[in-house]
Amino acid sequence: MKRFWWVSLSIAIVAAGCNPGSPEAPKEAGKSGATAKSIEVQAFQGGYGIDFYDKLAQEYAQKHPGLTIKVDGKPKVWDTLRPRFLSGDVPDLMFPGWGMDHWALADEGQLMELDAALDGPSADGKGKWRDSYDPAMLALGQRNGKQYVLPYYVSVNGWWYRPAMFKANGWTPPKTYGELLALGEKIKAKGIAPLTFQGQYPDYLTRGMLLPWARQIGGKTVTDEIDAFSPGAWTNPAVVQALSMIKELNVKGMFLKGSLSLNHTESQMLFLKGEAAMIPCGTWLKAEMKNTMPPDGDMAFFLPPTPEGSGDASAVMIKIEPWMIHAKAKNPTEAIELFKFMSTPENARRFIEEKDTLMAIKGSSDGAKMSPELSVASATLNASKDVWAPRYIDESPALHEEVGNAITAILNNQMTPQAAAERIEKKAQSIAAEKKKK
Repeated sequence: MKRFWWVSLSIAIVAAGCNPGSPEAPKEAGKSGATAKSIEVQAFQGGYGIDFYDKLAQEYAQKHPGLTIKVDGKPKVWDTLRPRFLSGDVPDLMFPGWGMDHWALADEGQLMELDAALDGPSADGKGKWRDSYDPAMLALGQRNGKQYVLPYYVSVNGWWYRPAMFKANGWTPPKTYGELLALGEKIKAKGIAPLTFQGQYPDYLTRGMLLPWARQIGGKTVTDEIDAFSPGAWTNPAVVQALSMIKELNVKGMFLKGSLSLNHTESQMLFLKGEAAMIPCGTWLKAEMKNTMPPDGDMAFFLPPTPEGSGDASAVMIKIEPWMIHAKAKNPTEAIELFKFMSTPENARRFIEEKDTLMAIKGSSDGAKMSPELSVASATLNASKDVWAPRYIDESPALHEEVGNAITAILNNQMTPQAAAERIEKKAQSIAAEKKKK
């Protein structure tokens, strides 16, 4: 497997602390100089739950007598972590989830620099820990040349379709935007909506349509300039064209009526029930819907249809989630060693097989048993010549929210694509100006 990553956890340690700048291997309780320690692990409780982290934590604790580990988390764990950061009662190892601006934490000096730990030995002692990861994935966790966050599992962004429905009607997943429009008319003729989406969370259209299409139309430079907050990045013709495509789909009736009012699980259930033939979503879709999956709720992954005459049709956008250690952690050494244990190829392979997602760890996919759905996504990712992730989303949640609001305004016929691009550009430059003042 090429390049992967994403994770969740947190640790509060009751014991004498150590120097965060030079982590050492933890001493086992009962040995000379050792003390009993209690570690708390806080994790974002999303579609993959936190049970796997708990299982690995207990396995690690059993290997280190005197060490106890408590794993906990919530769907909005960031809400419980913010007051703890203010009070100083911080966890040591944490995955705060998408509701936490981790780059703001880094800028405020609240996150530990992890380069020294990465240059230390891996869990098996056979090489540097950093060599366990793809360098391109590690780079996504760097700020001003320093490593603050680490990868674990990664999601591939794309679209999904209903194989049985397509087979019964003689349809094939569209590879180009033109094919999408033509197929959409055939699907509508059968009384089915071609597409639905998670209307309450426009992030899905940002990742599933806007950004991939803008990059395919205008190339890597377009999204690089967006990430750099370069003047004019959002009013680039490639961005305006991508927004216009979203508007065209809406005007042509390609979206299931009422999609704007749906949350993620509601829209995904309507897709699985066959009311819509396709939906944009990452590779977490099956895990998120497994408990409510209809008996005939089949699904298969494919990349967003490519605009005609555009760039690399194999381009794959990934979604990552960061693990990190607070700068005031009581015992960062144990946090580092626990995460090393979690990120061995063997344990990462177990995560693939239990949670049906891809991992950032080299060798983790070798011999792993994957579902047919994940196998397709994995093969798509491995075949891609352009694997990328937008940085601005994590660096500026406020801008990402503005992008979603602009898309919603287009779908509500309140704004033209050009006006929406100008609205986003104004917000981006306002944020860039504020950054320069700091």
